[in-house]
Amino acid sequence: KGEMSRAAWISLLCFCLVGANANGSQSQTTCSSLIGLSAAKGSKSVFNVYINGEFRPSVSGRTQPVIAPFNDSVVYEVPVCTREEIDEAFAAAKTAQRGWSRTPLWKRAELLKKAALKLREHAEEIAEVMLNEVAKPRKAGIAEVLRTADILEYTAEEGVRVAGTVLNSDSFPGEKRNKLALVSRVPLGVVVAIPPFNYPLNLAGSKVAPALIAGNAIVMKPPSQGAVTGLVGIAAVFHLAGVPAGLLSVVTGKGSEIGDYITQHRHANAISFTGGSTGIKVARGAAMIPLQMELGGKDPAIVLPDADIALAASSIVKGAFSYSGQRCTGVKIVVVVEPPGGGGALEALLPLILTQAAALKVGHPSEDGVDVTAVIDRKSADFIEGLVADAVDKGAKMVLPASGKLERAGNLIHPVVLTGVREGMRIVYEEQFGPVLPIMTVSSTREAIDLCNASPLGLQASVFTRSLEDAMLLADELQAGTVQINGAPARGPDHFPFQGFKDSGIGSQGVKWSIEAMTKVKSTVINLSQESYAQG
Repeated sequence: KGEMSRAAWISLLCFCLVGANANGSQSQTTCSSLIGLSAAKGSKSVFNVYINGEFRPSVSGRTQPVIAPFNDSVVYEVPVCTREEIDEAFAAAKTAQRGWSRTPLWKRAELLKKAALKLREHAEEIAEVMLNEVAKPRKAGIAEVLRTADILEYTAEEGVRVAGTVLNSDSFPGEKRNKLALVSRVPLGVVVAIPPFNYPLNLAGSKVAPALIAGNAIVMKPPSQGAVTGLVGIAAVFHLAGVPAGLLSVVTGKGSEIGDYITQHRHANAISFTGGSTGIKVARGAAMIPLQMELGGKDPAIVLPDADIALAASSIVKGAFSYSGQRCTGVKIVVVVEPPGGGGALEALLPLILTQAAALKVGHPSEDGVDVTAVIDRKSADFIEGLVADAVDKGAKMVLPASGKLERAGNLIHPVVLTGVREGMRIVYEEQFGPVLPIMTVSSTREAIDLCNASPLGLQASVFTRSLEDAMLLADELQAGTVQINGAPARGPDHFPFQGFKDSGIGSQGVKWSIEAMTKVKSTVINLSQESYAQG
């Protein structure tokens, strides 16, 4: 047993289950290994694409490697789809959506609940895939799978309660009561879903579930790093749950080759995208279709003189270094208000931050209790190191590591804390997306607001204070989609609205808001020959 990897054992645990498909009938007995279902025949590392209800290799005959962040080895290979295969996926989606839009809500909800059950059954298998391709610690990977199952189940419950409205014409001045407007929410059609690498399952599920419950079909393009999670955790899971053929396709390939073709496809009726500044290009290329986009953040944590220092320090460290800082809702910069007369929080705050950050466990994602693992790839690691070097060259002080020197091994960067950060340094406004925490001071709350609002990004912000007045002033003034009072930035709970201002995004997410984003309003007006008033 000790000679076999955990992944190998999981792959061997292929037992057979009898499940039920989406229409409630019994499905055929199938092998329950997601890898076995989605990988090429005889392989555990080369995967098939999922189009029109079928796992198969691409007709291109080409694959692209998925590189493990922790050692730069090729851990998986995924197909490079052709434009013709993408056309097929959209055509199948368009056809399947017609039938799905006429499927009762309770049956759509049933599919999501069955998929959630499959996620729970295969949590360790999916988490192992995320460990290999995005260096997500195993415990965090399992938590992401379970959270995604929760999203599917909550969406199923929320979706069946989406209701239309009836409007009477005489509500408007001068009108008679001789018209009724029946207002409904109807599906958009085919939704393009593009999730990011950092939460490749959760942020895929949060797109797929609302789209399906609303009556849409989906063509999903997972990230290159995270593609196997999309094939295993979405395509294979929904396949086992009984998704109708064509309703969901998962296509893979190089974004530079097929990205624009997918997002600008003539049959694409909406785009739900999570990622970086590439999303701005996607938005500009989209032609008159709805967009739901989250494009990153430079989330500040503002610490006022009266803050609970222990709470602020623990929240900041968790927010800055969780998943190696590769979170859109991570703390990207700390802004401490230090009044000219003294009494600021930095003197008490900094030692707590340094102690807690230094105690974080750095290592391989398979290690128990690991906090900081390798960032996604060498390009990202080089970018992060460049931001740190720029800040130090311009006068910032590296107070962690204690040596004052960056500690890096391949793509693994040890936690960095910088003090003396000031405007003019790239790290003030560029999103580092890594385990680096810059700290700067300002002399007033007004200065903190102006500094943060000067950023082109506006996803979230945190404010630490005991004053309700100050908290509300900052919450009202900060140009961010969400302001957290006495807590770290966070996406969730998943029924909360989640949105970015400025270059951080378009539209809102969160279960209820995502369902609304995946639908459009349709009105049917009944014209009566005479006024009619309902009587009791």
